[in-house]
Amino acid sequence: MDLYKAIRSLYEEKKRLDRLIQSLEKIQARAAATELDRPRSRRGRRGMSADERQQVSERMKRYWAGRRAQAAANQAAAPTEPERAGAAAAGAGGSGASSVASDPPPAQMSDAQS
Repeated sequence: MDLYKAIRSLYEEKKRLDRLIQSLEKIQARAAATELDRPRSRRGRRGMSADERQQVSERMKRYWAGRRAQAAANQAAAPTEPERAGAAAAGAGGSGASSVASDPPPAQMSDAQS
């Protein structure tokens, strides 16, 4: 019977594959265990010593002092623009209408066009 032989060979192949899977799982488990035992190396930049931190601190203090002085000089040199009364009133009104005085209201425009 050929069918019996085919089934028997498939069972034998299944047993062989099960043993192979078990051995691969053992190898994988061993590799994972050794990976966990090994300390991880730090990646990226190394830490700074106290002296290096102090030098960076002093350098940044000088940098920001210069930036503040430059901003103060720029602000003192720039003339302040007086605020226009019409622009402030139009912005505060919130009506959405244009603050330009030369534009006639829509009703007058239709009369003027007729």
